[in-house]
Amino acid sequence: MSEDMLVPFVIEVSQEETRREREKARELRRSRWWQTKLSRGQCHYCAGHFKPQELTMDHLVPIIRGGKSTRGNLVPACKPCNDKKKYLLPTEWAQYLDTLKTEE
Repeated sequence: MSEDMLVPFVIEVSQEETRREREKARELRRSRWWQTKLSRGQCHYCAGHFKPQELTMDHLVPIIRGGKSTRGNLVPACKPCNDKKKYLLPTEWAQYLDTLKTEE
């Protein structure tokens, strides 16, 4: 990312809070709601189609950035997109994608 981008938003999240949110995510991963999302086979980020077992659960707002394990914050993502997004917030991810477009 270039230096002229916004400074990342940082929030302190305790280890206990992180543990609780990861446990909630594990519970939601077993839910019919999540299985339905996976069955569509589409990555939230690249819109590519994948087998359900190839999709991962991603927090739009990462737990370590203050995100919660709620239905509105969880999306299926292919492994490459999830690996690239890492701990970025949605606005930071959009900026990253914009930099890719300008490099083409």
